[in-house]
Amino acid sequence: MKVRSGRTVRDLRRENRTAVLQRLYFDGPLSRFSLGPATGLSSGSVSNVVSELVAEGLVEEAGSVDSAGGRPRTLLRVSARSGYMIGVDIGETRVRVELFDLALTELARVERPLATGGPRRVDRYDVGVVVGHLREGITEVLGEAGIAPDRLLGVGIGVPGIVARTAEDGAVVHGQTIGWDAVPLERLLRESRLLPDSVPYYIDNGAKTLGQAEMWFGAGRGAQSAAVVLFGSGVGACVVGDDTGPARAVEWGHLTVRVRGRRCRCGAQGCLEAYAGAEALLQRWAEAGGRPPAGADEETALTAMLAAAYPERDAAGSGPEPDATALAVLEETAEYLGAGFSDLINLFQPERILVGGWAGLQLGRRFLDSVTAHATSYALAYPAARVRIDLGTLGPDAVTVGAAILPLADFFARGGRPEETEPVEPDPAWRAALRERSAQ
Repeated sequence: MKVRSGRTVRDLRRENRTAVLQRLYFDGPLSRFSLGPATGLSSGSVSNVVSELVAEGLVEEAGSVDSAGGRPRTLLRVSARSGYMIGVDIGETRVRVELFDLALTELARVERPLATGGPRRVDRYDVGVVVGHLREGITEVLGEAGIAPDRLLGVGIGVPGIVARTAEDGAVVHGQTIGWDAVPLERLLRESRLLPDSVPYYIDNGAKTLGQAEMWFGAGRGAQSAAVVLFGSGVGACVVGDDTGPARAVEWGHLTVRVRGRRCRCGAQGCLEAYAGAEALLQRWAEAGGRPPAGADEETALTAMLAAAYPERDAAGSGPEPDATALAVLEETAEYLGAGFSDLINLFQPERILVGGWAGLQLGRRFLDSVTAHATSYALAYPAARVRIDLGTLGPDAVTVGAAILPLADFFARGGRPEETEPVEPDPAWRAALRERSAQ
């Protein structure tokens, strides 16, 4: 049956369920009385929807609150254990798999380091090795928490590279810097028969999942627009703004910052990533005469470089002198990053630029002020005066949190009905609720 707007009764029921679920999730606990004005639904519609959701176990009672002259009103909230999500970060140093409940409480995690010895594209990014890590990690976190696979709302996966989608293979990853040329990752996971066919996979760019997490639950709360930078072995970013719709990944690391400059991992010359990515940064230190720890992984080597450039001193100011070579390379890197940030400022004019990723958090604590000064000097004065540059607040796990949000957002957009098989695009009301929550 269709109503005049062209939507079916089923569509309207789903939208009503979505409205109630998102209000309880972001603003709850709430009473039935409060849900009416909060959702714009009639008291009868609220009562019907709540009865359905309680019967299905999606909503539960959460105490009561006194009313003006009447009986106490029962408070309601989304049941945290009514569904589970897995978030995965296929990073450039490790694969991280985390299991969350509906409230995004971490229940279990597994990390598998990516080998650094030998030919990097074979050892670190072999597709079979990565898929194997995913299979083992997903099995392990489910087993550790005692959760049956069919209770998953989905598995969200953040990957380095561009994600395209085809009818035959689903999500296909084009990761030029890691040697992935049209890798049909979703099909490979489906063929492994690891999870029931009813459990969907959501695969997207890692910088985008980082951006979603920081905007909804981290340093982006309250901002209408932001550019969120993922800074690890390489460099990426995503842009979020009212005029751009949902977050979208941009290959910011492959903007040219120097004509005929250093060769980047992507094969081009002069990319920002060839100067500011952690891998390139360590290479430049070694080329300048520095001594990165032999055989150390990138995170350990970067820690050593920072310790050399910024040695600890006692209260009297005594201690070792800074390593001049390490300090010079880092100061040059700050300027390259500032120039890269100025491009984000001029192109997108965001309210905030947020820096995340394991390398970004390490480096940012040391020279974010210097990067900001360079960004301001290179950018146009008007947008530069209106942007704030900060570190992300969710730490190195933000990519997995953002990945887990992908199935959660889709589940709510379906009105909490996982049996609906066709993807449902979250409507503007869903995004508006996220914005309202972040502003609190």
